[in-house]
Amino acid sequence: MNDFAKILRNNATDPERLLWSRLRGRQLGSFRFRRQRPIGPYVCDFVCLSESVVVELDGSQHVEQADYDARRDAFLRSNGFRVLRFWNGDVMERLGTVLETIHEALYREEMDGRLE
Repeated sequence: MNDFAKILRNNATDPERLLWSRLRGRQLGSFRFRRQRPIGPYVCDFVCLSESVVVELDGSQHVEQADYDARRDAFLRSNGFRVLRFWNGDVMERLGTVLETIHEALYREEMDGRLE
């Protein structure tokens, strides 16, 4: 799984690279994020382990794999993580809003799911 995570890190999408440029190095409220982090059988786009928050970026393929995403999210939630999902287009077009939402969610445990 770690080899697969490394492959994903080396082949990030444009939205992943853009968001990572703003999450890395504790830029968001001094919270530490990791990217392409294995959790159980899944590799999460981004995770803040101290707050148990996973951030997933979804492209158009996620419309067709909604069942898979639901099982994955259920696994992560059953292991104590909250899962925040954003569309790739939102990251590219409204990065500031996405970052504000992630920052707010780090403090508000009720924030979970697809955030638009």
